[in-house]
Amino acid sequence: MKVKPLWAIVALALLAAPLAADAQRAGRTPRVGVLYVGTLQGVNRCDEGFRQGLAEIGYAEGKSIALEIRAAEGKFERLSELAAELIRLKVDVIFAPATMAAQSAKQAKSTTPIVFATAGDPIGSGLIERLGRPGGNLTGLSLIAGPEIAGKYLELLREAVPRVSRMAVIRNPDSPPHTPLMKEMEVAARALGVEMHPLAVRKADEFDGAFTAMVQRRVGALVILADPVSLSHRVEIAELASKHRLPAMYGLREHVEAGGLMSYGVDLRYNCRRAATFVDKILKGAKPATLPVEQPTKYELVINLKTARALGLTLPESLRLRVDDVIQ
Repeated sequence: MKVKPLWAIVALALLAAPLAADAQRAGRTPRVGVLYVGTLQGVNRCDEGFRQGLAEIGYAEGKSIALEIRAAEGKFERLSELAAELIRLKVDVIFAPATMAAQSAKQAKSTTPIVFATAGDPIGSGLIERLGRPGGNLTGLSLIAGPEIAGKYLELLREAVPRVSRMAVIRNPDSPPHTPLMKEMEVAARALGVEMHPLAVRKADEFDGAFTAMVQRRVGALVILADPVSLSHRVEIAELASKHRLPAMYGLREHVEAGGLMSYGVDLRYNCRRAATFVDKILKGAKPATLPVEQPTKYELVINLKTARALGLTLPESLRLRVDDVIQ
């Protein structure tokens, strides 16, 4: 009997691994748990992107894949309960795009693979050990490459409103990525000679009070850090900014599409669409611990010209030349 060399045996074993994973799932539809911090009401761009990504790979919802979707509706205290519910359902993988959703899923102490898509600081927030080899059962995509982007928010906003001397920053103290961003903004504000006024907003009903405080402090512009709550209420925020005639910078283009002035960041929908490829790899046998976390390599500057005109702003040529997309 002819004995195969050791290298051939190893090669066959490696090739068989993903096939074995597929075979284990043969005869049943894979189930993916989805955990959102915000709401599914209206337009959820992340949900749109994720479903599109699955469809592009070849999955048909209800036929070749099943989605178990849970949304906390902005109530952070519900995330742990919803994450535990998905784990009890024995889903094959959990898609928890935001940092807080991924943290809640991780804290459930389950071995269920978890994929995130909009983590601001995946290492600092404790989701993973390192970018190249995340370790544990989480992997995915980060929303920013580093906190340095926060300084860029102020620089671009100052360029659009050169005479402004006071800026407000709306942040969610419960959002871990906002802490390093705030530190960077403080440094940038000093360099620009801008007086910065941080305002905490944890719930949707606190935005109105935050804008009232801005008027009282006579701020001339504001930055709103990316957060599931602010994203879910982007139309309301744009209307408040318009009402008080405050130019605003956002971290997501969805705010600009809702009537906000300008944004600088990655395409949320792209990240969530891309996350579907991570889910697919895991369903085919890949381990989250060895799937490198992807960081953004390109940021887009998006400006709403209609909002700029309504605010009476004449954008400088230097800023207009750098715009990646214009919303009329």
